[in-house]
Amino acid sequence: MDTSLPTLAVIGGTGAEGSGLALRWAAAGYPVLIGSRSREKAEAAAAELSSLLPGDESSIGGDTNAAAADAADVVILSVPYDSQSGIIGQIRAGCQGKTVVSVVVPLKPPRVSRVWRPPAGSAAEEAQALLGEGARLVAAFQNISATHLKDLDHAVDCDILVTGDDRGAKKTAIELAQAAGMRGIDAGPLANSGVSEGLTAVLIGVNMRHKVKGSGIRITGI
Repeated sequence: MDTSLPTLAVIGGTGAEGSGLALRWAAAGYPVLIGSRSREKAEAAAAELSSLLPGDESSIGGDTNAAAADAADVVILSVPYDSQSGIIGQIRAGCQGKTVVSVVVPLKPPRVSRVWRPPAGSAAEEAQALLGEGARLVAAFQNISATHLKDLDHAVDCDILVTGDDRGAKKTAIELAQAAGMRGIDAGPLANSGVSEGLTAVLIGVNMRHKVKGSGIRITGI
């Protein structure tokens, strides 16, 4: 663990994508806190992820959503869209003055391969409104498959689109992408987040039609 790196709270870190990202960041030296509604569930997930890290020193802990957000320097929101509003209510105070990275994608069952946008335009724009101006929210990591994230030897062949209105927050998200073994691309303001969120539904359809699990995107020419 590198104590010079910011502490990350992964809210929704017990889920497939959140836990995979948390593991990769911990392997890169970041102190990581798994957030969950239940402290016991968060601690159990943290212990399981710690067992996958090389060496004996664990850099992963677990706590309630509110406590994890309060203790962290950067908050990653990786929860189902239907849970977003309620969970932001739990962590709003702990996110003030911090960078918040939204991994949330609005999918509309049962047709999750069809793009659907919420009234605000995107889940990220809704989250920013709920958090208020005191939080610097960026959207990123929506277009990666969770399938291989926990395999630290597997190279994730996908670029990460980063949208947001704060330059420093976007820089942080791009650094986190690099730490997880991917390339972060500045994709413009938060108003563009609806496009990157919608790409998740497109990729789900690609996976279904081509019978694969981990399709992703690459930006050429850079």
